[in-house]
Amino acid sequence: MNSIIEVSIVIPTFNRRSTLPRAIRSVLIQEGTVFEVIVVDDGSTDGTKELVHQDFPQVSYLWQENQGPSAARNRGIEKARGEWIAFLDSDDEWMKGKLAAQLNFFRENSDYRICQTEEIWIRNGRRVNPMKKHQKFSGWIFEKCLPLCIVSPSAVMMHRSLFEEAGLFDESLPACEDYDLWLRIAARFPIGLTGKAYVTKYGGHTDQRSREFPAMDRFRIASLKKILACGILHPEQTEKAQAMLEIKSKIFMEGARKRDSVIGTHE
Repeated sequence: MNSIIEVSIVIPTFNRRSTLPRAIRSVLIQEGTVFEVIVVDDGSTDGTKELVHQDFPQVSYLWQENQGPSAARNRGIEKARGEWIAFLDSDDEWMKGKLAAQLNFFRENSDYRICQTEEIWIRNGRRVNPMKKHQKFSGWIFEKCLPLCIVSPSAVMMHRSLFEEAGLFDESLPACEDYDLWLRIAARFPIGLTGKAYVTKYGGHTDQRSREFPAMDRFRIASLKKILACGILHPEQTEKAQAMLEIKSKIFMEGARKRDSVIGTHE
């Protein structure tokens, strides 16, 4: 008799054969629930498919043409069978007890349908402390989500019904797609936080998307415009989002003028 899957873990990946095994193993050590692991390969050319099939036959493997992390996560969500969905970036890893801690949070806080855990940050092989602007909060945190993304995909667990109500990741955004989704969710639902770090988040490597796309605020500006236009915000949220849009637009325009000036001096 097959057990009912409680949690589906979606791991999007692109040419990260070197770090993907660490991520998968950190999921497989989780206890206290029945879960499935879905690796969505976003067009890797580094032997990821052979690695997963050979070393992790218990993992569901999906391959697609390269379309970016939003499309990869969305495909995993569509294939997921669990009531709860969790994500893990293929360069991060979980600590033992992560799934159990979040499921326990939901049992104790039945009015929440999404929560995240704290994280340990590693940059270029060294532990660093997140800046104050990256501090995580619990509850109705829409306003705190406006400056930048303070919800981490690798730390989140959420009920699948939230995607039906708030939508999936926006595949038109090449970056800040998580910021965009968390805004839509935080506007309508409280986001919980466990008090302990259960995620190790690695940064500083050359294939991070923040390095691929300069002026990341342009994508946040697009998200702010979109949520202001969709009509789901109450008046106070609208006021805060409009104010943040004006701030970010001003900063972006000033940065654009400086970049144009620098380019002009080299022509």
